[in-house]
Amino acid sequence: MLIYIGKRIVMALMVSVVVSFISFMILNLSGDPAIALAGADASPEEIQVIRVQYGLDRPVIVQYIEWIGRALQGNLGVSPYFNMPVKDLIGARIGVTLILGTCAFAFAILLAIPLGVVAAIRPNTWIDRTALTISVFGQALPNFFFGLLMIIFFGVILQWLPISGDDTWKHFIMPAVALGYYASPSLMRLTRTGMLEVLGSDYIRTARAKGLKTFSILFKHALRNAIIPVVSLGFVQFGYMLGGAFIIEYVFAINGIGFLAVQSIQRADLPVVQVIVLLLSVIYVSMTLVADIINAFLDPRIRAN
Repeated sequence: MLIYIGKRIVMALMVSVVVSFISFMILNLSGDPAIALAGADASPEEIQVIRVQYGLDRPVIVQYIEWIGRALQGNLGVSPYFNMPVKDLIGARIGVTLILGTCAFAFAILLAIPLGVVAAIRPNTWIDRTALTISVFGQALPNFFFGLLMIIFFGVILQWLPISGDDTWKHFIMPAVALGYYASPSLMRLTRTGMLEVLGSDYIRTARAKGLKTFSILFKHALRNAIIPVVSLGFVQFGYMLGGAFIIEYVFAINGIGFLAVQSIQRADLPVVQVIVLLLSVIYVSMTLVADIINAFLDPRIRAN
């Protein structure tokens, strides 16, 4: 098991380095960062000063090595727009994004897995069709549009929930539902497919022949094996929620790192954008690593690969 975990950690580190390099190159090659930092009205002399000040006059590969070296030491640079360390900016807002992502993930799991299990137990019935209809709507409806519909109905018409901000737990209900509902269809369908496959297997028929209770068969034997691919997808979806919260945070005016990223892109705040891209990439890779380790615990056959 330790060998398996070690291999996955090494692979995750390699992927993180490659992703960070690619994202750094794309951001730096998409235009002249010195012009973006100095502003469109800056003179050539001012642009050159900015270029030297931020080390943009050196080769890109040298810039990347120095940037990643400083990042590993905890020095994430200074935001030219906010005039404060990027580390402080990220630290003040990442908690909000984690709360939103966790709430959205919890909603997606609580909606998708029970629906998938029930749909598998009663295939080709109205319950199954209802679950599939919910799944289709969830995948077809963009999360930002669903969020706007909830703002109009629950925030403006009924006035049950606040429509913007992150001051109280009520502020997270609509954005968490909008973000989680979009991720639930794939989890629900995968749960349903896995349960249908497992319920038709020989060992489930043997368990029924032995007279085991239905609850024990479904949740102790069937769901444990059917849930393995759902775990992998679930953690990947959680990483997506953290990275894909940009629009939802912007729609609901939630001061997380997604909203900060949108602000930084609009203001050409390159140091902040670079760190956010790196952070979200590491989180996404880390979630995939956690999913692999949990699956190895659930299914010993994975460890042998």
